[in-house]
Amino acid sequence: MENSYADMQLDQLFSDHPHLREYFSALGLPAFPEGRTLGNSLDALDDDLLLDVGLERQELLGRVGDYMAGVERLRTQQQALVSSVTVLGGHDKSGNPENFRLELRPGEVTCIVGPTGSGKSRFLADIEWLAQGDSPTGRRVLINGTAPDPARRYAVEQKLVAQLSQNMNFVMDLSAEEFIRMHAESRMVADPEVITGAILDLANSLAGEQFTPGTPVTALSGGQSRALMIADVACLSSSPIVLIDEIENAGIDRKRALSLLADQDKIVLMATHDPILALMGQQRLVFKNGGVACIRSTSPEERANLALFEQMDARLTAVRHALRNGEEIAGQW
Repeated sequence: MENSYADMQLDQLFSDHPHLREYFSALGLPAFPEGRTLGNSLDALDDDLLLDVGLERQELLGRVGDYMAGVERLRTQQQALVSSVTVLGGHDKSGNPENFRLELRPGEVTCIVGPTGSGKSRFLADIEWLAQGDSPTGRRVLINGTAPDPARRYAVEQKLVAQLSQNMNFVMDLSAEEFIRMHAESRMVADPEVITGAILDLANSLAGEQFTPGTPVTALSGGQSRALMIADVACLSSSPIVLIDEIENAGIDRKRALSLLADQDKIVLMATHDPILALMGQQRLVFKNGGVACIRSTSPEERANLALFEQMDARLTAVRHALRNGEEIAGQW
């Protein structure tokens, strides 16, 4: 164990690394009294206790050091792992080649548009599974310019891709606060209570209807669930790539949600039928017959029109709120 940890006061160590308490508990060690150093506390452990938990004193010191080093590695393996994603075209449903090379970088939002059944969801699936010519479309996905190794493709931990689907159903019997805190603790963040509160506040700022920390996740509406997961992905998830399959009907602040993810240097791909969302990205892929028909960058003229469309959308939103509140839609809106 590094001397820097051995010589630290326990109260300071637990304050900086609260997950260390859980680690000691998992090893079967008792709660340490504060006011002494970590090294002194470990040295004071009873020999019979160490025998019961199957640890030798020197082994324990080494394991604590290895654990702390592992935590530090986990904290540094975030978005820096991915500086670019490249998608190489395959073919459409008729076998016609797509002939494109798409470069995606952190902080960018790419929108995916096209009729229902045109291949938007299949494209997201190819990204999620980091396809290597082994999907029905024949597309290939490169990470930082090279094909990912199989361990990266099929890893359960530290997945590169987080997906927010149209249908999100929770099966865990937890409150929203418990759910987020559990995720925060699994990520070994320095202060899980603070980050949990921040995520819940952020989710409520995105959701059309507020919910409390004690609300069961199984009782959340579709919009509330989506808002909670967007806030969670933005603040806690280490996945640098985020796939979103339609959020226009989720009852959330769509513009803020996208800006939030982009500001966190996520690579965002979003399938949508909403013209406002489609114009919010840096570029959009247009799908036909299961393939990418064209790729368009959002032009300055389209940005100007987007501002007008947002004004129109704000008026329609006001009408929706009025109807929900039982107001009469009369006069000019």
